[in-house]
Amino acid sequence: MIFENRKTEIEYRIPRIPCPRPGRSLSPRFLFFVFRFSPLILLAVVLEAGCGVPAEPRPPHPLVPAAVADLSARQRGEGGLLTFTPPSKNIDGDALSVTPSIEILRGFGPAAASSPASGSLRLVYTLSAPAIDNYRNGDHIEFQDSIKPEEIASHAGERVFYIVRGRTSKRTASEDSNVAAFILHSVPVPIEDVRVSVVEAGVQLDWQPPATLSGGAPLANLSGFRIYRMEMPAAGAQNAQHPAPTLLAPTSVPTYLDTQIEWGKSYQYSVRSVVQYDGESLESGESRPVEVTPKDIFPPAAPLDLVGVYVPAAPGSPAAVELSWAISPEADLAGYYVYRAGEGQENPQRVTPSLLLTPAFRDISLTPGATYRYQVTAVDRSGNESQPSKPVAMKIPVAGE
Repeated sequence: MIFENRKTEIEYRIPRIPCPRPGRSLSPRFLFFVFRFSPLILLAVVLEAGCGVPAEPRPPHPLVPAAVADLSARQRGEGGLLTFTPPSKNIDGDALSVTPSIEILRGFGPAAASSPASGSLRLVYTLSAPAIDNYRNGDHIEFQDSIKPEEIASHAGERVFYIVRGRTSKRTASEDSNVAAFILHSVPVPIEDVRVSVVEAGVQLDWQPPATLSGGAPLANLSGFRIYRMEMPAAGAQNAQHPAPTLLAPTSVPTYLDTQIEWGKSYQYSVRSVVQYDGESLESGESRPVEVTPKDIFPPAAPLDLVGVYVPAAPGSPAAVELSWAISPEADLAGYYVYRAGEGQENPQRVTPSLLLTPAFRDISLTPGATYRYQVTAVDRSGNESQPSKPVAMKIPVAGE
């Protein structure tokens, strides 16, 4: 080994000294040799005496996720809706470098129980790490755990318990989350068929109420229905995500008219039955979703109260027929067209090249002695044109008469 002393520019050549065998101490001769050199040389010799043996390896710190602390659960349809914040840190408070999978455990117990009995919880589902984002709703995970109808029937009135765990490997999992629970009840079977039709006022929904509970028992405590709606992304939208259905309205009868629509947009509807248990409202599973894109093919009503007045010529102003009519009550009105037919004309011709925004028109293209028949139509924003109004005939006087 060669070292260079940069201050004195002296090169020290240190002969390699054999490493003592394990169990033997350094000899006095060896120590005397070492201390004749500078501290730098001493350090080199000590390192050389270490024989280059690496330090004992330390095991890597395990990626143990922190336990979920905000798990909540409630019955929705034939199962439980779980909501929780997925772990993003490990037990030391550091950010996890990997996304953990989530294990969901469920068990049943007496209604009066405050916690699950030992060994009663069973793994029912695992959310894999790549699939976690499919269940995100903002910062939370929402997962619908489906319980078989026969299980619901056999455990109705009992308390169902849930816990979740985060897992990063087969050997590494978080502690159990807090326990979430609710009393399990039988709910109506899902509504089988929702019929949808587009009418002038909006989208009409109709369905047949269910007659039984999910376990097969007769349904006797039906209190109403809830309609859910989801606006679908526009066709061809890039990276479009489907929003969650939102409650549109409750109803006590198996029919509903949705008037809060926009023509040309696509909507998806589903309906859930509602039952009451000790003042608590529970929903059935959702019906089969139906999708519709309502298109406005409904013309406005024909304008009313059309009247015409002949106005003689005056200095600087030609003779004219002034028309007026009642304002159309249509919410999506775009304007009006005026039509005129002369003597011998069976079909009237439009005399307004563009839509009129106000219910009035002044016609100065007149021939003295002629008789004209006027009609007005209303047009909506979708381009639908109404039937013509009742006609009004105007006789144009001849000068001097």
